[in-house]
Amino acid sequence: MVVLQVDPFLTELTTMFEQSTEKHSVWVTLKRSSLKSKVQRNKMATKGEPIEYRCLIRATDGRKTISTSVGAKDHQRFQASYATILKAHMTSLKKRERKDKKKAAAGVKTDTSSNKKPKRV
Repeated sequence: MVVLQVDPFLTELTTMFEQSTEKHSVWVTLKRSSLKSKVQRNKMATKGEPIEYRCLIRATDGRKTISTSVGAKDHQRFQASYATILKAHMTSLKKRERKDKKKAAAGVKTDTSSNKKPKRV
């Protein structure tokens, strides 16, 4: 796995999306991480030192995996850049087939009216 800075990560993610337009997929995961081992975190907690958590972002297309770590200060800028990349490369998604609400409602009403039982007196 290749750990990159934020800007090279975004450019590499863009190339991953461009290469996988027709046949492949790209998986992106986000995870909260302190980038310290459990022992180091426990020592910091007992001393009362604050633990700085970061966002660990990983992306893979099945063949290549890249990752980066984003701090709280850079998170807004990263999120805006990431959103524009996603919007630009979501053109190959298939639209969901939806039933027309009026046709679906009319079909339900006609089916239920024919299945009614007579009331007992």
